[in-house]
Amino acid sequence: MAPNLLLPIRIAQGVFALVTMGLSAYVAHWYNNDTLTASPSQINFLIFVSLWSFISIAYLELAPRFMAKASHPFGILAFNVLNMLFYFAGFIALAVFLGKLLFCRGSVCAAARADAFFAAFSWLLWSASSALVGLQMFKGGFAGLKTDRQAKSAMKEAPQGLGA
Repeated sequence: MAPNLLLPIRIAQGVFALVTMGLSAYVAHWYNNDTLTASPSQINFLIFVSLWSFISIAYLELAPRFMAKASHPFGILAFNVLNMLFYFAGFIALAVFLGKLLFCRGSVCAAARADAFFAAFSWLLWSASSALVGLQMFKGGFAGLKTDRQAKSAMKEAPQGLGA
């Protein structure tokens, strides 16, 4: 059940990371070019988190298929949980930052609010994938996260001897 759900979740995570990166980059660009201050660290952190998500999605989808020895179940769980924590910290920090502003108007403010919103949904997606991977790993052990090819080869029967 979980492997069928993980691919659509990974696609949604990639789309939301792209949206979050675009909104964060827009706000950072506005701060760096139109104001006398540098972009807030909360915005810069969400740019980092989006990049980290792309790296994580590449590892989580490609390593089990093409580099089975580089793909460990605890590593897969760690990537999911780390992304979940990063997005949680990012959207909370940005929401607190926006809440403390004296005024927030215009397209930059709307982009920053949308950025916090999409980061919150990314946190939900990474929470769901962490829960699915954790359940699959702890129910099925290490074999629960192997690819279909590896699982089928592990399920083959041993050849029977002639004297049996």
